[in-house]
Amino acid sequence: MIGMPLLYQGSGRKKAGPANSGRQVWKDEDRKAQQALHTICRVVAESVLPHALFGPNSLTFVATAVADFLVVLTNFFLIMNAGSTWQRVAHFNFAFLGQLAHEQMNISGWLAVYGVLITLLLQAEQSQFRIPNHAQLNALILGKVILWVTVLLSIVIYHSETPLLRIMWLAAPLNLLAMFGWRAFIRWQRVRAHARGRGVKRVLIIGAGALGQHVSAALARDHGRRLVGFLDDNESVRGDVLGRLTDLSRVARAKFVDEIIVAFSGEIELTRRIVREAQRNRLAVSIVPDCEPRAWQFEYLSGLPLLTLHEQQPVLSLYSKRAIDVVFSALGLLLTAPLLALTALAIKLDSRGPVFYKALRAGRKGQRFACCKFRTMVVNADGWKELLRGQNEREGPIFKIADDPRVTRVGRFLRRYSLDELPQLCNVLRGEMSLVGPRPHTLDDFKRYRLDHFRRLDVTPGLTGLWQVTARRDPSFLRNMALDVEYIENWNFWMDLRILCRTVPAVLSGSGT
Repeated sequence: MIGMPLLYQGSGRKKAGPANSGRQVWKDEDRKAQQALHTICRVVAESVLPHALFGPNSLTFVATAVADFLVVLTNFFLIMNAGSTWQRVAHFNFAFLGQLAHEQMNISGWLAVYGVLITLLLQAEQSQFRIPNHAQLNALILGKVILWVTVLLSIVIYHSETPLLRIMWLAAPLNLLAMFGWRAFIRWQRVRAHARGRGVKRVLIIGAGALGQHVSAALARDHGRRLVGFLDDNESVRGDVLGRLTDLSRVARAKFVDEIIVAFSGEIELTRRIVREAQRNRLAVSIVPDCEPRAWQFEYLSGLPLLTLHEQQPVLSLYSKRAIDVVFSALGLLLTAPLLALTALAIKLDSRGPVFYKALRAGRKGQRFACCKFRTMVVNADGWKELLRGQNEREGPIFKIADDPRVTRVGRFLRRYSLDELPQLCNVLRGEMSLVGPRPHTLDDFKRYRLDHFRRLDVTPGLTGLWQVTARRDPSFLRNMALDVEYIENWNFWMDLRILCRTVPAVLSGSGT
């Protein structure tokens, strides 16, 4: 089925003769034997390939794998023989046959290994579930490039003087074109066969509601399946409703159904009963999840299939954000190295204690990390915090005093121009922070969060943020939270660049506390 997800796919095939619903389809002994065999096959497959090998039709898998292997080897032998054959036949010299056979034997081992590797890779990329054609092509290209480069490097290392390297360079693009052509030919042959009615599955949809109609529209685009009708307990729904859900066995036999697709949001137990009834009638079963098709994907947890819903992430923008973090933090540490050294010297001369102050902060998803800053307070500043809490000028859980008596003389200057934050470039370089994002709070403030405050921890904390460039002196914690949420919900790559550009004049103006 094109464009619709399959949560459960049974591998049963309809057989001739009536099904006896009074006895079990599989005996306990047969079930145990099948489970043991399946476990062995799965362990072997997972040790060789990144995806499951054994789909509903193992014969199709073997035939496709053999065909891929033959296509790869054929391309190699064509390239090997084309040049030498043309040259020697043109000079009427047929004594080259023995030499050609000897040359082929020398590299036949490499060809066999390469053919087996690329065949296994192609089958792994396809896996046992259908994927869209564009995704299949992307996987094919990426897999071929990776394998091609790997084999070429191995040849360069171990056989730098062999002509096999040139053969690989010529064979790689030809193999790629051959694989595309081979799959296009197979797809064309399948469409022709389906147009004649060969290999077309007769499908019965369980549920004639909106989801069932969506499945029906998808079936109309699938040449390999043909809709025979719907089953639904609601008689008011539109469509070719052939009966109620209890009529499954009767309709399946009368209409020669090969597969049912469950497309309704019913109870789990009702779905289980439908699946069991379908298995008694030797029907393949597919279940359509009632959710947005683009928001989910299949994953496996130790062999257990999971239907996973992922939040859509702007992957390219996130990678760009991280790249800018790494580049700019490294450059910042390099360019400000003299300033960092002078600042460290000033702190040591001004007051006793360490140069740096490290405090645990709450990062992304509440992960704790040691946030590094230049020390701007006296050594025992944390011990005074509870005594000074009555002078707190901020609302909510955040503690901040404008004229904090714990701040040293050098510390007051560093805070005014935010120079105490420069060591946090190390946190950015390590990935614990970003250049732009909500400011990380101390664990003491983090413990005072309400449930709605945790929203700001969905992203990596930053060295600067929207609050720092728009409402730096606003004491309202609610205003702070509102700006953080606004940043999270509207974030994009260009927003970070604008905040960084606005941070520079804000720092130079000396508006820090």
